[in-house]
Amino acid sequence: MTNWTRKALLLTVSAAVAAGTPTAVGTPVAHGRPAGPATPPIGWGPCAPIAGTPVLDGQQCGTLRVPLDYRVPGGRTVDVAVARLRTDRPEARRGTLVVIPGGPGSSGIQRLAQKGEALRAATEGAYDLVSLDPRGVGRSTRAGCGIPAADRHLVTLRSWPAADGSITENVERARRTAHACARDGGPELRSFTTRNEVRDIDRLRAALGERKVSVWGSSYGSYVGAVYAQEHPRRVDRLVLDSTGDPDPARVAYGWLSNMAPGAADRFPDFAAWAADPARDAEGLRLARHTEGVEPLFLALARELDRAPRESDVPGVPLTGIRLRQALQLALYSDSAFAPLARLIRSAQDPGARPALPRELAGALPDEDAALTMAVVCNDVRWPGPASGYAGRVAADRARHPLTGGMPVNITPCAFWKYDEEPRPTRITDEGPSNVLMIQSLRDPATPLAGAVKMRAALGDRARMVTVGQGGHGMYLGNGNACGDRVVSDFLVTGERPARDAHCPDRAASDRVS
Repeated sequence: MTNWTRKALLLTVSAAVAAGTPTAVGTPVAHGRPAGPATPPIGWGPCAPIAGTPVLDGQQCGTLRVPLDYRVPGGRTVDVAVARLRTDRPEARRGTLVVIPGGPGSSGIQRLAQKGEALRAATEGAYDLVSLDPRGVGRSTRAGCGIPAADRHLVTLRSWPAADGSITENVERARRTAHACARDGGPELRSFTTRNEVRDIDRLRAALGERKVSVWGSSYGSYVGAVYAQEHPRRVDRLVLDSTGDPDPARVAYGWLSNMAPGAADRFPDFAAWAADPARDAEGLRLARHTEGVEPLFLALARELDRAPRESDVPGVPLTGIRLRQALQLALYSDSAFAPLARLIRSAQDPGARPALPRELAGALPDEDAALTMAVVCNDVRWPGPASGYAGRVAADRARHPLTGGMPVNITPCAFWKYDEEPRPTRITDEGPSNVLMIQSLRDPATPLAGAVKMRAALGDRARMVTVGQGGHGMYLGNGNACGDRVVSDFLVTGERPARDAHCPDRAASDRVS
């Protein structure tokens, strides 16, 4: 690809209007009467403390009341917690940017606290920043299923096969979890869907008095953003899709999970190169003399822990081979997690040590969090049923992708899920304004490039995609790639995009786009 420059990408106002793209640099978005149904304004006030994340100065919180069931607009309501951070440069303001969290299960209020200052600086004060805790998350209306504690650990919510590859226990756990959610989840749990999150976002837009909003969605949030733009194309100003999965309606959620096996295989060499680097000697974290030796070492240790789990620093929660594999999955999201993973491996190799488990693996999730992790993905699309050949797919995937041990294609509670109505996932198409910028790692362990390419193809000329030549999940303001950050920030501030799909090298190389 040829290099492009800022000047070459500037669009004239007339060309932008003709293409349906945002208008010229600095032009504010119209603020007439909001499109859609009337929504009461939000009563903003101080934000309560967020566990583990300081609330930003100036961050405000409020509650948006929305229909439990949008088919019954005058019926019961649920609460959606929202937050905003106003621009610190009112003269530069051009509109509102909605930050959509990932997951499903991540808090937008927490994400705004984590990213708000960096985002406000990167966008030069062009936006008021807003986000929400989707239904079932954080301070929004929640619901549980009464799932037993033993079934609420991350390594049991995710269907890791037994050490010998058997899925018998997974089948029974999936069955009882689905039945518990059908029995105790209630209408609130059944309302936890992408479609309802999109509707809630549009209610938030209306409550803010905006005819249009810009959107930055990351991971699962990028799918939510794409669906929002599909359902409400004229209410989106600029849309950033960061780390995106396959939008095929037949494979939404199910396909995302199965894609994690090749995603981990693509990303692991980055960890292996780091762990074999002689620079690790000084830290005591070098795992092998050569990159090729790291994967056999890891797999051998996992098998040893399958046979003889190690007592960890958490009473009653041993380090097993499955927990080690799950720790790897978590660590592949960011290079910053490589050192903690290497320390875990080193301590597991030391007979006299008591390995310290990552926080995510140290205990059972709260019942409401566990229920939510399944509710959205199960509610959104019908998964293959229990008799569709899971055991065979697990066996084949374990052989092809040993790092993930068959988990990504294994049975989940979704195979037994009960539906009030048939799910109808939104089909993403190329119909709509050309105002989408995608940013995607070449080696993403959770939403691999192959899935993002399918989203790019579905959007057609509505989108441009910038790939980033480094591994990790969540690229914008997330993995330290100055080139990728600059491209996204320029788009949000000026509306400029690459003339065609482009590439940013890794952080050690040139910061120019090619």
